[in-house]
Amino acid sequence: MALGGGVVFEDFFPVMVERLGAEGFMKELCNGFRLLMDGAKGMITFESLKRNSALLGLQDMSDEDLRCMLREGDLDGDGSLNEMEFCTLMFRLSPAMMQTSKELLVEALDLDSEM
Repeated sequence: MALGGGVVFEDFFPVMVERLGAEGFMKELCNGFRLLMDGAKGMITFESLKRNSALLGLQDMSDEDLRCMLREGDLDGDGSLNEMEFCTLMFRLSPAMMQTSKELLVEALDLDSEM
């Protein structure tokens, strides 16, 4: 999946869920959030993302690409990402995870209508 200025991300989330289970996968997402967050603010800010992006191999991303990532996930408009916004963004960036979520929702709605 390409983002912003052509940075391509491989979607490893389905494999991670398969190997770690849902609980283990969510724990890893939370670890990723803590890796990128500003420790004093408890949020991922532009500065913390820029400073820590090299840990994820994203050191070549432009400031505009980093700001784009923040805007994409910033649901409350405060200019940073809390843990829920980060996890939501990660799911949205994974086509396979979105498809699985859609399938589970359809299945749940079908089961609900049978009752």
